[in-house]
Amino acid sequence: MMSEHIKRLQEIVPDFTTIWWGRVVKMKINLDPKVNIKRDSIVIAVDSTGIKVTNRGEWILDKWKKNKRNRKGFIKIYVATVNIKTKKIVSMDVTKENVHDGNILKELVGDVVSKNNNIQKVLADGASYDSNDNFKYLDELRITPVIKVRKNSTIKNNANCIPRKLSVLEQFKDIKRWKKKYGYEYRWITESAFSSIKRMFGEHVSSVKWNNIVNELMLKASLYNMFIRQ
Repeated sequence: MMSEHIKRLQEIVPDFTTIWWGRVVKMKINLDPKVNIKRDSIVIAVDSTGIKVTNRGEWILDKWKKNKRNRKGFIKIYVATVNIKTKKIVSMDVTKENVHDGNILKELVGDVVSKNNNIQKVLADGASYDSNDNFKYLDELRITPVIKVRKNSTIKNNANCIPRKLSVLEQFKDIKRWKKKYGYEYRWITESAFSSIKRMFGEHVSSVKWNNIVNELMLKASLYNMFIRQ
């Protein structure tokens, strides 16, 4: 009698694979909406990290003499985290490894603004996000661009971008004071978010198709927001 009940349960209850492929990968995943409630002005930090598309490891390429040109490579997660108090992800975009970081900043910031968030400052690394276009875009939105400029920057190259020109002058005058004034050191919050996601869910994705990969990573980010909800 008991075996019949177990058999019936096995027929009714789907296994993990069925749930994953039948429901999860087809879901429209949105980040936790509760992180987007408009309150005070927020400060967001933008950065990127790499995620492996397989968990096999690069050592297999050497062991089996595989051509490294055929490796699956990495994908990138771009994250804008809300202010330093919450550490929650308010915007995320997933792209392939050949997409330059600086081209994503407008999309991320625009997404946060569209959710009625009042952004005060954007913290970003100069190596990836230092460009006249990004400075102009943030200035047009009345957002303070806290982007470290390149060491070889000159005023002459910024004749048509006053916001970046002023930033270059201020940073070259006293970089330590600039960092402290604008809170540039709080960029570490993005690294903390990346580290937490990788510790919780691993450094690779299980999905193969691109749309499923994006959905999987969005789901992980949403769960991360839920886990750290205050």
